[in-house]
Amino acid sequence: MKLRLLLFLFVVTLNGFSQNNVLVFQSDFGLKDGAVSAMKGVAMGVSTDLKIFDLTHEIPAFNIWEAAYRLSQTAQYYPAGTVFVSVCDPGVGTARHSVVLLTKSGHYFVTPDNGTLTLIAEQLGIQEVREIDEVKNRRQNSNESYTFHGRDVYAFTGARLASKTITFEEVGPKLASEVVKIDYQKPVFEKGIIKGGIPILDIQYGNVWTNIDKKTFANLGLKAGDLVKIQIFNGTKKAYEGKLKLVNTFGEVSVGTDVCYFNSLLNFSLAVNQGSFSAKHKIYSGADWSILLSK
Repeated sequence: MKLRLLLFLFVVTLNGFSQNNVLVFQSDFGLKDGAVSAMKGVAMGVSTDLKIFDLTHEIPAFNIWEAAYRLSQTAQYYPAGTVFVSVCDPGVGTARHSVVLLTKSGHYFVTPDNGTLTLIAEQLGIQEVREIDEVKNRRQNSNESYTFHGRDVYAFTGARLASKTITFEEVGPKLASEVVKIDYQKPVFEKGIIKGGIPILDIQYGNVWTNIDKKTFANLGLKAGDLVKIQIFNGTKKAYEGKLKLVNTFGEVSVGTDVCYFNSLLNFSLAVNQGSFSAKHKIYSGADWSILLSK
């Protein structure tokens, strides 16, 4: 009996009552107008006790892949129970599903199911997915607005969930435990070559971040100070080829020198000391970009 009670309390906590009043917004809206402020205003109208944070609002317009990456880069550092509202929605008003994903880590993601959840689902696992019931979970008197679901549906639902105004079950009907995914190159090691993807740029500095982790890289048997052979492709077109020194810090080489290193997420990356590798070599990011590493 005691074991059953503990199990029941665990399930209830995970599925409905673990929200912690923390609400995190992400969008491709930018900050030039009042769109982001309007979403926050809707959230505060639900509860002034919410703790509201911004992940970023500088996702390039319509770039669902980058929205997916920024969630995976950041969400793991927030406590379980945090509610994320991510709005990169080029299909706003169409038949794409509006959902809330509860991950196995206990985080909630309120977003259109258009590929935004690709990496989070893999990283944190899918506990349950529910479709937002827009009859119950939509800002009052907004039914005639078809192009700002970020304000009228996602911010409103996210705020209601984070503030415990509704439980997870009250979001809407349960869906299959799957989400729409964007295809991309995962890191693999075969016959002395590592193939990976370039999911994102360290945009402030122009560094090129890959998804090749240290464990996968170790298959090459290379260490700091060694040269790494690198080939980069955009689709089938080769965009770069060269050999670069693997360093621990940029200060190990002179200013303007190309290097490779492991970034703060411990993924293989490319940089120019006090310069932009992306701008210098015209290397960019996304699901179509791939990279090969060898000795």
